[in-house]
Amino acid sequence: MSCKRYPTDLSDLEWRILAPLIPQAKPGGHPRTTDMREICNAIYYHLKTGCQWDMLPRDFPPSSTVYSYYRRWQKKGIWEQMNHTLRDQVRQQLGKSTQPTAIAADSQSVKTYPLGKSG
Repeated sequence: MSCKRYPTDLSDLEWRILAPLIPQAKPGGHPRTTDMREICNAIYYHLKTGCQWDMLPRDFPPSSTVYSYYRRWQKKGIWEQMNHTLRDQVRQQLGKSTQPTAIAADSQSVKTYPLGKSG
């Protein structure tokens, strides 16, 4: 796929990175016929646009199929695993340890008053 239909579609490079992280089809069952790249493209489209699942453009796989993969991967922690793997790859490319050595936290306090009173 060299031409992106939507800004959220994966580039060839992005797909080469993500493809190995997609769970394999169950062994012994019916061979997978759904294009996993199209599933990912549909999920990213949904996440970016905020559209309802059943309002995905018709050139994606059926919305019920896309949603099924999304929920299954969410429940199994696949999204979190993908995120960690991609983060580690980026950190390695930058010559950094895969595990951060520091954390930055920011907090803010806001003074509140009971209703009906002013400060």
